[in-house]
Order: sequence, then structure tokens, then C-alpha cells
Amino acid sequence: MGVIDVLLLIAYSVSLICALLLIAALFLYFRRRLRAKAVSLFMLAAFFFLGAYTLKMAIALWIRFTAVSGADSVLASLKTEAWAVAQTGTAIGLLILTLLVFTKRRDLFIVLQEVKKGGVSHADPNANQK
Repeated sequence: MGVIDVLLLIAYSVSLICALLLIAALFLYFRRRLRAKAVSLFMLAAFFFLGAYTLKMAIALWIRFTAVSGADSVLASLKTEAWAVAQTGTAIGLLILTLLVFTKRRDLFIVLQEVKKGGVSHADPNANQK
């Protein structure tokens, strides 16, 4: 194992740990927002991107660890397919975030409504008052 391999293993590990910590923090945020019945679309897109990025870093670590020991063609094919899925998810997440930023729609919220008998509730509790 060369110096570059060790450096990449350290960089991938740090990235993976930071991404997992951010996902945990965002999960707590989303749990609070789901209880309030309104979730930021921008934060939801960021959460999707971060999930895809975390998967990508886990696959990168897997590839780097097995590169030293050598691998057969079936395992190499599986790595390539897993990397393609992770990269596609990361690209879609980045695309959504870019569209939200450049269309200035960072403050969009998805309002989750409860289904109640007798009518639909509003996101604004004072919607009927003037």
C-alpha cells in the first residue's frame, strides 16, 4: 500500500464520518420539522445529496481497501455498478440544489396536512381571520 492509498483512505474516512454526523443532525432537524408539518424543500434536497454522497464515500472506501488485495471480475463489476448508482444520486442531488439556488427558491416548504373529518387544515392557523 502506497502513500497515496493511505492518504485516500484517511480522506475518505474523514469525509464519511463527517457526512454521517451531518445526516444524524439533519435527521433530528427533519423529525422536528415533520412534527411541525412543514419541511424545507432545500433541506430535503440537501439531505438527499448528503445521503448519496455518504454512499459514494462508503463505496470509495470499499474500492480502495480491496484495490490493495486484488479482486475478481465479478466483484469489480459490482463495484462499478455501485459507484454508478452513488454518482448518479450525487449528481441528481447537486442538480436539485443548483436549481433551487439559482431560481431563488431556497425558502420553499412542503406542508404536510393532516386528514381530519370535517375539513382540511391550513398551514397558517390564522388563514380564515382578517
